[in-house]
Amino acid sequence: MATFGKATFDAAIYASFRPTYPRSLFDFIFRYHEGAKGARWDRAVDLGCGTGQATVELTPFKKVTGVDPSAGMIASAREALEAQHISTGQFDYVQSGAEKLGFLEDGSVDLMIAAQAGHWFDWSKMWPEAARVLRKGGSAAFWIYSEFRFSQYPALTPLINQYAQGSDPVNSLGPHWQQPGRSILENHLVEVPEANAVVPGQFCDFERVFFTGSHYPELASPRSVILRKKMSWDDLLSYLHTWSSLHTFHERNPEDKQRPEGDIALRFWRSLMEHAQKEEGTEVQGKDEVEIEWPLAVMMVKKA
Repeated sequence: MATFGKATFDAAIYASFRPTYPRSLFDFIFRYHEGAKGARWDRAVDLGCGTGQATVELTPFKKVTGVDPSAGMIASAREALEAQHISTGQFDYVQSGAEKLGFLEDGSVDLMIAAQAGHWFDWSKMWPEAARVLRKGGSAAFWIYSEFRFSQYPALTPLINQYAQGSDPVNSLGPHWQQPGRSILENHLVEVPEANAVVPGQFCDFERVFFTGSHYPELASPRSVILRKKMSWDDLLSYLHTWSSLHTFHERNPEDKQRPEGDIALRFWRSLMEHAQKEEGTEVQGKDEVEIEWPLAVMMVKKA
């Protein structure tokens, strides 16, 4: 999480090449919220909002607030909001951590979400704060996506795992992720304690839902993958450069950028293209499109 707050981290690049959440995900969460007796649609809060990608999807609510500890992310979210010409009367952004929401009154929030951020939270503080600010019958939904996969090239999964999770600090990014957040993400939030285990009697209807397809069969009742994106191979390279672990890798290994064959991300990207080319039997170019999918996990709960 600290990496995203550094002045050297490019929030604009991050926003451009990260996957966008499908409408079906928000519809799924809104149906869950609507299922509460007396569900209200007055106030929603997006924790760890980053560049505001999920924040602006909370349009059914009259007032929506994005929250992030990084000043750079908040600035990017505000710029994106202005560029979309969305009424700033409905949306606003606040720089703050997720575990201490002093600007929110008790029982004032109808829906709380966190997209690709919950693996950083201190849940011993997060659940009590959620219990404080959520209205009776209010809902919370926290989701993450894990390592990308190729829909048409499942044989490339071991290469991705080695690059992202390998133990070699010079030839993989595994040792350069901030922990324990990355491990919690890779395990699809299953290590996050249930809400009532932290604040007994405050919550109900706790659910874990895994849109992970066949990628993680050990997870309970996995559903089909819903987070997909078609992109060019060139855009995939740009996505690889948004990884916080790569940013840390370059800080620790600045000489890697000077290698004549390119940095570690470029070398990995080329190896993926070479393997895809072997499977296709034809040349694969940077402008060619490829479908990427991300296994996704959602954790949902209601305030009792």
